[in-house]
Amino acid sequence: MGAVFWIAVGGALGSVSRYGLSMLVDQRIKAEFPWGTMVCNVLGSFLIGFLAHLLIVDRHGWLPVPVRQGILVGVLGGFTTFSSFSLQTLALIREDGWPAALLNIGVSLVLCLLSVWAGATAGGALLKD
Repeated sequence: MGAVFWIAVGGALGSVSRYGLSMLVDQRIKAEFPWGTMVCNVLGSFLIGFLAHLLIVDRHGWLPVPVRQGILVGVLGGFTTFSSFSLQTLALIREDGWPAALLNIGVSLVLCLLSVWAGATAGGALLKD
């Protein structure tokens, strides 16, 4: 089966896992801060770093490439897209140095916050909130 299948299956598993873990953490902590999301982002970032090293540098070929993509892009992408952002930022640090990585971090943060604000504003205008 192709990569798209494995990514779709992995994405479903990752999304459901994110929802479940995030709700579990938030119910236990009962705080205003989104600790559940933070736990998912940090755990997902750790896992993508760990698994990317094992699966991309896999010299034994114990998993076919489409399955590896299903794990990294699907499961972890569904679990948290922040893990992908973190892995790509680490690659920038290693390949191009800190200036490129900091640019990626800064531009991503500003543009994503502006995009969330713009989306919320558009949705509010549509609903006349």
